[in-house]
Amino acid sequence: MIITRRHISRRAVLRGMGVSLALPLLDSMVPALTALGKTAAAPVRRLGVFYVPNGMSTPYWYPKGLSEGTLTALPPILRSLNELKERVLMVGGLASEAAKLLPGGDHSKSSATFLTGTAFKRETVFAAMSMDQIAARELGKQTQLTSLELGIEDPGLTGSCDGGPTCAYVNTIAWRTPTTPLPIENDPRAVFERMFGVSGSTDRAARLARMKKDRSILDYVGNDAARLQKTIGPQDKVKMGEYFDSVRDVERRIQMAEDQNTRELPIVDQPIGIPSDYGEHARLMMDLLTLAYQTDLTRISTFMLGKEVSNRAYPEVGVSDSHHPASHHQDDPGKLELLAKINEYHVQQFAYLVKKLAATPEGEGTMLDDTLFLYGTAISDSNTHFHDDLPIALVGGRGTGIKSGRYIRYAKQPLTNLHIAILEKLGVSVDKLGDSTGKLEGLTDL
Repeated sequence: MIITRRHISRRAVLRGMGVSLALPLLDSMVPALTALGKTAAAPVRRLGVFYVPNGMSTPYWYPKGLSEGTLTALPPILRSLNELKERVLMVGGLASEAAKLLPGGDHSKSSATFLTGTAFKRETVFAAMSMDQIAARELGKQTQLTSLELGIEDPGLTGSCDGGPTCAYVNTIAWRTPTTPLPIENDPRAVFERMFGVSGSTDRAARLARMKKDRSILDYVGNDAARLQKTIGPQDKVKMGEYFDSVRDVERRIQMAEDQNTRELPIVDQPIGIPSDYGEHARLMMDLLTLAYQTDLTRISTFMLGKEVSNRAYPEVGVSDSHHPASHHQDDPGKLELLAKINEYHVQQFAYLVKKLAATPEGEGTMLDDTLFLYGTAISDSNTHFHDDLPIALVGGRGTGIKSGRYIRYAKQPLTNLHIAILEKLGVSVDKLGDSTGKLEGLTDL
């Protein structure tokens, strides 16, 4: 590595015509350590929480014939991550004690308590600050966006859901305060504009005029980009080229989705820019999240791959039944297999992101090394709405010291004990979170 004294700020952006574009981590952003006589800066820590609704087909989730120990192969639902199984830590024996304290509304209880560990108030909107927002309160001080709340299904439900509680409890898993749920965004165009400020105005006419120009955001920042290219080294030029290619690809796919929706669904009131295919939609949102991480726009995110009581069908994997009814399998082997197909399909979308981060260099490793993902739900057996022995996995986060590639079980501890341990790995100290009884031990190398 060639050490120079030239240094670009980590917060540097390209600007032009009302547009700003954050930059990926470049070698030029790392100070010339030997020349300056300083030690390396602490690596970035990121957290991503992925939530799946309607429970899990548990026979297809838990490792067969393994009570604890090394994961020689992942169970069927997780097998799309097999090539990265050494980066997966499956955790058993955790429970949502708060969910069990509430009467009725088992699905609302799952999503509302997943990151809060708190029994909410049914008659009004009142829960607790969620674990992701506790992390964002600290890590968000260093980024443009405190956090991102993403999802696939329309977050527009209002009134009461799931037998009485307000729909706020199924619309999100992220709570900034006990009375401030953070709604998910499922429109790729809206996410892109929030990240990169494309239109410079919230006026619809201004946004449409900008879209009609059909120009890439990169065209607007071209002059700034050209000046930057003259000051960075060969390796940074390659990184910039790859990053620009990724931005153009996301823009192209959003435009294609907009054009497709305009042609195919001229009568349906569907937000422009949302692909009709679930997998395409999910991958596009994953690519946007990758860009947000890569440019350090945010370090905290939540992603709902579906909402509780979701009735979406999944013909892509041969499941024509709606998700929620299919989850009430009555222990029928055929129905359990159908539910497992849905569960596995969700993991496949998540695996796309994990593999992308694992293939993206960052510092002396990859982006996955410094990104810890929590994947799971607060219902295990969906037929009985069981809130014990939850299906939970941690993926990535090698830089936090977590020992992966194994399955560990606990003697029934609150899920929030895991949350406290995760927060500690992110450098955020918390003594109590919801129904927690302490910090979950045994996650790291001994």
